[in-house]
This record gives sequence, structure tokens and C-alpha cells, in this order.
Amino acid sequence: MAILSKDEAQKLMKKVLSYSKAEECEVSLTGSDGGNIRYARNSVSTAGEVNQLTLVVNSIYGKKSGVATIDEFDDTSLEKVVRRSEELAQLAPENPEHMPLLGPQDFPESITYVPVTAAITPDTRAEAVAKSIQTCKDAKLQAAGYLENTTSFNAIMNSKGLFAYNKDTDVVFSVTTRNEEGTGSGYAARGFNDVSKLDTLSATKIAASKANGSVGARAIEPGKYTVILEPVAVAYLLESLFFGLDARSADEGRSFMSKAGGGNRLGEQLMDTKVNIYSDPFNPDLPSSTWNREGQLLTKRSWIEKGVVKNLSYSRYWADKKKVDPVPAPSNVIMDGGTASLEELIKSTEKGILVSRLWYIRMVDPQTLLLTGLTRDGTFYIENGEVKFPIKNFRFNESPVIMLNNVEALGRPERSISVESYRSYLVPPIKARDFTFSSLSDAV
Repeated sequence: MAILSKDEAQKLMKKVLSYSKAEECEVSLTGSDGGNIRYARNSVSTAGEVNQLTLVVNSIYGKKSGVATIDEFDDTSLEKVVRRSEELAQLAPENPEHMPLLGPQDFPESITYVPVTAAITPDTRAEAVAKSIQTCKDAKLQAAGYLENTTSFNAIMNSKGLFAYNKDTDVVFSVTTRNEEGTGSGYAARGFNDVSKLDTLSATKIAASKANGSVGARAIEPGKYTVILEPVAVAYLLESLFFGLDARSADEGRSFMSKAGGGNRLGEQLMDTKVNIYSDPFNPDLPSSTWNREGQLLTKRSWIEKGVVKNLSYSRYWADKKKVDPVPAPSNVIMDGGTASLEELIKSTEKGILVSRLWYIRMVDPQTLLLTGLTRDGTFYIENGEVKFPIKNFRFNESPVIMLNNVEALGRPERSISVESYRSYLVPPIKARDFTFSSLSDAV
């Protein structure tokens, strides 16, 4: 029962709304069905399947609202959860930022659901992981990894006539490889809606190459270097920038988009002209839902165009306060790149550092978006267009905004995962000058 069809979800939610006595009522229904397999030291440690179905009822009286959740679906339980949400609403304080529910909307059907991914079995997962484990055994490395697939749906319906439904599939894979001595480490991560695009063998070979290649790392002096960030590193570094394109935090002086003296930097040139960032629910490599949880339509939208900030997201409340149209936050984030391969970016570099991955990233200064973090899983010195030797990891102190001002070249975009948020982005490898490495780290 975890995955309901559009008709099944609509029928159930209509029944729930029929019990409502509130001034307004909104029902959301989510379900998921999937499985996972985890391995360490070249052996599977755990595997399982999970399915769940959850109903949330939000009852509203004026600016007061109450939310109740349930995972039982007999008529008595459904009526009970509605009554509970109404009781909670009557007890709640008024929300000064409450916005009325939206009425009927037309949403195009997304392309997020892929049947072959929904059909993944435990044998499928085991075969994919077996390839990864064997690759590491052959390379005399130890592997630790995780593979998970999920089929899910989301639906909302309210007493004003809005109804939206979306079904999607997703599969994610990550692997860390290390040598027996613990002196070399590599990493790879992949995520797709379509499992036929997932190649655990090639991903693990890349991680294995990094692990064996990073043995015998040398220490070099911290400082400013030309850097080539692989897509995984780019996803980690730019995530805070993607989430920071918000008008309210900018207007309230809390972000890098805040303007001195008040207001925001919408329309300003903040980055190199090579930088283009947008969202598009129908991008075939990174599709997303065509609506958000408030029932707003999501369409293709440019956020950064030739380095100029073209849009900031405006919640319905903040848009009403500022007398502008609402702009929903992006459902996916895509950064344009070039045609160069990673190898071609390396060949074009006289002296620089190749960064495979960044981790443990923390905010230093929100108003400049200054971040600190560490390199890991393979950091290499480049000279005369060749990777010369592995180097010890660095701590960096850098702002993505400054880094995107110093872009020299962009490679071909790839879908990459940030495991801190487990969100996928479509981003290119980036070559940039004057990236600040502040100190050495002994971590592998």
C-alpha cells in the first residue's frame, strides 16, 4: 500500500477532507518503497527494505493551525486524526505569517518516475555491490559503500480545490576505498532517477584509482593556488550558495545577497560571466517535481545568468510583504559548463591542485559566504599539464562567490551528490585561480 496511484491518493484524501469542520483544511500524503545494502571491509554488513505511508492533516481557523499525523487508514482513524488536528488548531497561537491556502492549479506531469528503477530487486542491489567489492579486492583495497533505491509519491489536497500528485524514483550509490595501511583513500558517488545510468563498476574503479594514487602524499606549503574541483567537490562547495538565493534572508541582512544599507543584490554582477545557474523540472539528467509543498507551480527559472543575479526566491508571505510576485525556491539546481573533460582541464594547467572531494564544510561568515573545510580522498599536485604526485590534504578558507569570480574554465556537467544533504546537483568540474588553502591536514 506504500505507493498509491494518483486516483487512489485522490480518493483517500477526499474522504479525509469530508471529515473536516475547520475553516480551511489541507491534507498531504506521502509514501515510499525501497531497499538498501551496506558493505564494509569488502563484505556486505546489512541489507533491507523499507516501505511507509504517512498522512498529515493541517486544520486552519483564521491564522491558527494545527497539524496531526497518522499511518493508519481505516475510517475511524482518519476521522480521529482530523479531529485531533482541529483540537490542536484551536489551542495554537496565531501565526502572523500565515497565508491562505491556494486554490486549484494545473501542474504538468513530471518525468521523475522511471519504471526500471521501481523494479529494482534485492538481487539487483547485490549484483551492483558485488561488482564494486570485486574491483576493490582486485586492487588490494578495502571498500565501504552504500546503495539505496526508492520509489515514492507525494500528494496534497485542500478544501479550496487544489490537488497535486507526483511519483518518482531514485537510486544513490557511494563508495570509499582505502588501502590496507590506511595511507590512501578514494571516493565516488552517483545518483540517478534511472538505474540503467548507474555503473557501480566504473565508479568504484575511479575511487580505487584515487586510493592507490594518493599513497605517499607529500606536504606542500599552504597558500593560494589554481585549483581544479571535481564535480563532487563543486556540489559540496556550492550547496550553501544555492540555498542562499533567498530574498528574505538577503533583505534582513543575513546573507551574502544582502546589500549594505538594506535590500538585496538582485540584478548585480557577482560572478564571472561564465557562470550560469538555473532550475528546470524537465531536465532529463536531473528531473524534479513540477510543484512544491505549498502547491505552487515550478517551472524553468534562471537564478544566475552570465554572473548576474536574475532571481531570488520569495516565499508567499515575503512576496506579499514586499508587494512582488512569489518566486518558489528551486526544486533542482543546474550549473552550465563547457565541453572540456577533466583531463583537458588538467592539461591546460601549468601549476595547480586537483581536489577530488571536500568535506566537513562549515560557515565562517554568512554575509560573505566564507566557508571552511577540508580536502579528502585524493588531492594531487599538477605541473605542466600533468598530475605529478599526491599531496597532503588541506584546510581551505574560501567563499564560493569569490571562487566563481575567479573561474578560468568549466568542464562537462555531471550529476553529483552532496552526502551532507543527500541532494543531487548537475554541476561541472571547475578550474579557478587563487583558491585559498590555509593549512595542512594529516587526515587521509
